Amino acid sequence: MTTTYAVLLRGINVGGHRKVPMADLRSVLEGLGLRDVRTYLQSGNAVFTSDADEPAEEQLTSAIEDAIEQRFGFRVDCLVRSADYLAAVVEGCPFPAAELEGKQLHVTYFSAPVGPERFAPVDQQAFLPEEFRLGDRVLYLYAPDGLGRSKLAEALARPALVKGIVATTRNWNTVAKLVEMTRG
Repeated sequence: MTTTYAVLLRGINVGGHRKVPMADLRSVLEGLGLRDVRTYLQSGNAVFTSDADEPAEEQLTSAIEDAIEQRFGFRVDCLVRSADYLAAVVEGCPFPAAELEGKQLHVTYFSAPVGPERFAPVDQQAFLPEEFRLGDRVLYLYAPDGLGRSKLAEALARPALVKGIVATTRNWNTVAKLVEMTRG
């Protein structure tokens, strides 16, 4: 069975470090036998189809991380998610996404499920009007002034809170675009 996926690369092409040109990323993915490879932006988003058997997300993640390391000489954490999962993230958004600017709403994807106890040390009231809610392996963040000015985003990214998991964040425009790309 053919499934469409997105791969989200963490921490590439930021400030001139860990450069992964998108044309080269497409080549790496195609070299793994993945088909219909398309990239979005320079921040490490790609969509592809695969016939991989379940549990494909974990297998594909490992293969992509290994191939990137072999090609570029450094390891990049990746998350692979199916089209259905990405659509469910959009559908499950607890904030009024249609009423907000893309820069005000963000989704942090996690490599594993996270429970409220992980973020219990964060006093949400202290950061209002910024807010966050947890979903299925995601955290939804409402930051009215954008991610770059968000004190809550800074608090949520503390190493003690994300220890042991891969986390990578995308703004709502990118979240929606990846759903569109994996559906199209």
